[in-house]
Amino acid sequence: MTKINGFVLGPPGNTYSESEVSPGAPRLLGLVASFLLGALLCAPICPQARAAESEEAAPPAVSADPADAEFVEIAALSPDATHSRAPVVIDGEILFHLTGVSSFPAGQRASRAADRIVRAARDASLDPASLERQELEMASRVVAGDHMLVNLFDADATATGVHRQVLAELYLAKIQQAIRGYRAARTPRALLTAAGHAALATLALLLAGWLIRLSHRRLEHYLVTRVHERVGSVSIQSLELVRAERVRLALSAAARFLAHMALLALAFVYLSFLLYLLPWTRGAGERLDDWVLAPLALVGGGLLARLPDLVFLVVLAVVTYYLLRLVHLFFKAVGRGQVEIDGFEPSWAEPTYRLVRIALIAFALVVAYPYIPGSSTDAFKALSVFFGFLISLASSSSLANGLAGYSLIFRSPYRAGDVVKIGDVFGVVDEIRVPVTRVRTPKEELVVIPNLKILSSEVINYSTRARDRELIVHASVGIGYDTPWRQVEAMLQEAARRTEGLSADPPPFVLTASLGDFAVNYQVNAHCADPAQMPKIYSRLNTHILDVFNEHAVQIMSPHYRDDPPEPKLVPKERWHPAPTEVGPGGA
Repeated sequence: MTKINGFVLGPPGNTYSESEVSPGAPRLLGLVASFLLGALLCAPICPQARAAESEEAAPPAVSADPADAEFVEIAALSPDATHSRAPVVIDGEILFHLTGVSSFPAGQRASRAADRIVRAARDASLDPASLERQELEMASRVVAGDHMLVNLFDADATATGVHRQVLAELYLAKIQQAIRGYRAARTPRALLTAAGHAALATLALLLAGWLIRLSHRRLEHYLVTRVHERVGSVSIQSLELVRAERVRLALSAAARFLAHMALLALAFVYLSFLLYLLPWTRGAGERLDDWVLAPLALVGGGLLARLPDLVFLVVLAVVTYYLLRLVHLFFKAVGRGQVEIDGFEPSWAEPTYRLVRIALIAFALVVAYPYIPGSSTDAFKALSVFFGFLISLASSSSLANGLAGYSLIFRSPYRAGDVVKIGDVFGVVDEIRVPVTRVRTPKEELVVIPNLKILSSEVINYSTRARDRELIVHASVGIGYDTPWRQVEAMLQEAARRTEGLSADPPPFVLTASLGDFAVNYQVNAHCADPAQMPKIYSRLNTHILDVFNEHAVQIMSPHYRDDPPEPKLVPKERWHPAPTEVGPGGA
């Protein structure tokens, strides 16, 4: 299978999928190659026109005036003093250095000299051999006809340790060579040659990228078929610390890292070579090493200097990681009931593990702090104080809820799945977390209650009592004094027996709660085994009470009636046992 656009190259019949190797790096190489190769191919189309445009756009040459800023500022410098210097650069190549002062910086002086040399190189009528050296009272200068290219003073000569006249001759030769090189690099033949070299480099890049990709696939295949069969899991008895799959994934990640590093190195070499081919980008190509490799060398040198500390940090991290795994496996076994600890409930295992994990990580950070690179600097200490201050401001309520959550967990007023009433919220505990508790109401509403609020509220746990014995549900009604209490008691018991979800054994019972001003208040009580069904049971019980009292034409007086009839509300003895009551022993 071979693809050009996506740079997915491989032999026919290869069974590897494209997802096994990240295509990002080859595509990046392809984009860089296409862009720079196009620039090279377009460069030699009309070099003469570009040169003509440059000549027309170039400002007139600067005439040599002994009273200009260079003579006024630089000539007055003491030759024995130390001054700043800047390079004169043409097409990325440093010709020489010039001295400067604060009022006329070396960089500005070098830039002007480079501009004059470039203008001279663009003048096709100028013969580099016609350049000559002129001697003045305070300076030596290189001129091209009537145009000055560069002034050299005693301060410039002192910085190099060479006599001023000798230095002027050396600079004259370098300028002549720079002009010839500037012109030679921009000829059609040179540009076409650069384009050919770029094309060859692009082909070599694609071939090398395909070889790296193929090697990576072979290595992946070897890891899957060979190493995975031989490398097993690392375990202690029944506790599996490192699975074989993780070992294979780690080796695969290492192989991918090596492949990506090889592709990046290849791209760097290709880009550096391609930039060096063009005279306009040659300086960038030569400085690419400083831009990319110098920071890497600095970081690498720092890492080598702190290598013992880094090794200690890696060892500490590995030990902490596997210690946390062992602690986690232990508390998971406690939570499942495989390991029993006297006085320690299995529901405490997970929160206890979280506390132990925080303690272990905090201890590891305290131990690692002196070995962290830069930990002794004032900037690192200031950042530590700053982030600590932010955490202290943002975590006051979270910390309070977290402490309340651990207090509730270890006090165990409820568990996940218990039917509770917290304040005005009735429902089933869906999840217990350190900061909050989630309760699912009978209407399938998920209520999130902060643990700090729960700690200061009353909590009714219906499930805790239901695990040992059944709960008692009750309903109250007010019945007039003219209805026999025995009849009311029998009707309420009948309503409880009809209610689905209430236990028949023990049987329901009725309490005469109070003798009110207008009615007698009765309370029917019955046993319930499922507290989660309490809202539905209450509803069914109330409807059955209405039905039974309607069947026997007994008026429910709750809450009470407004007008009292003229006849007294009495129950004659012959009506003490109406249906469905039964006559008890002794006629009671």
